[in-house]
Amino acid sequence: MKTVIPVGVLFSQTGATSVIEKTQLHATLLAIDEANILLSAYGLEVKPFYMDPQSDPYLFSMMSEKLITEQGVGVIFGCYTSISRKSVLPVIEKHNKLLFYPTLYEGFEFSPNVIYTGACPNQNIIILAEFMFSKFGKNCYLVGSDYVYPYESNRIMKDMVNGFGGKIMGEHYLSIEALHAEFRPVVKDIAACKPDFIFSTVVGSSTAAFYETYAQAGLQPLTLPIASLTTSEAELASMQPFARADHFTAAPFFASLLKQSPIPSLQKLATHTSEVPINQCWESAYFQVMLFAKALIEAGDAHTDSLLKVLRGMEVEAPQGRVRIDPDNNHCWVYSRIGRSREDGDFGIVKESKRTVRPDPYLMSYAISAL
Repeated sequence: MKTVIPVGVLFSQTGATSVIEKTQLHATLLAIDEANILLSAYGLEVKPFYMDPQSDPYLFSMMSEKLITEQGVGVIFGCYTSISRKSVLPVIEKHNKLLFYPTLYEGFEFSPNVIYTGACPNQNIIILAEFMFSKFGKNCYLVGSDYVYPYESNRIMKDMVNGFGGKIMGEHYLSIEALHAEFRPVVKDIAACKPDFIFSTVVGSSTAAFYETYAQAGLQPLTLPIASLTTSEAELASMQPFARADHFTAAPFFASLLKQSPIPSLQKLATHTSEVPINQCWESAYFQVMLFAKALIEAGDAHTDSLLKVLRGMEVEAPQGRVRIDPDNNHCWVYSRIGRSREDGDFGIVKESKRTVRPDPYLMSYAISAL
């Protein structure tokens, strides 16, 4: 007789950030199916309880409470934006449950009840800034969505630009649901300011609106590219092909790496059309389930304290390569890579670390190692 372990799954299928959260949901459910094959040998089965928070922070909080109190889950896989994570965090900590958070974020946070599997600033923004400075120049224009992640990420980019003797040429924040008309005056100002590059922390459905407005204005990525941490294959798929090519994104993983994956089921995804665009957030959502499954086997039960005891320092083979959880801060050692976008919606990798980069969520150093 199998022991059934209920888990919560909180990703949006509707709303402004569903363009990326749909991919995280797909990866989570795929990984749970695969993990259950392994777990069956130990008499265990993971049963997901899914709820759609509709890109609404209030619903993230309310639904996490319901999953814990009504469905009895001890673990939740979920959240994309930082505001959704911060909405769920008090609920998780109050009940002493565990959140697996599969998204790059602004750092400067630690909760013993969260496993952070996306990149933190020293693993993406530092390598991206130095790459853009060396290839295009140090004068930067900042465009972001209006919430905590863009503000904090842009604060770090400002420090980098100022530290290297560059200049911030402009800074604008727009609604996470901004449309083309709202980006037109921003793009007009960019054209007038003539920065060396644009740093975009625009997220969700508004990403396509920004890139398309940029292209329609006649700006040229070969001389004035957009650099981003959040524009992935999912966002490229949501925009018109004319707006996609020759911009840059820093991430631990790009879908073009799937062909090299040591995981047979993922090698198949590289040669077959997936239901969703494979991207960095898909990848972290996938491998964090594998971390949980491995911890479940080693711990012997699903209690938070038991899981955390074995999770800290745990390693797993991920699509990006072998990753591990840092025992000091619950963040993952991941690769640093830069991809150049293509019209076909994929990325060509132009720079990458030689090994995984230690997470430094409080950004104690701006130095790059492992490159």
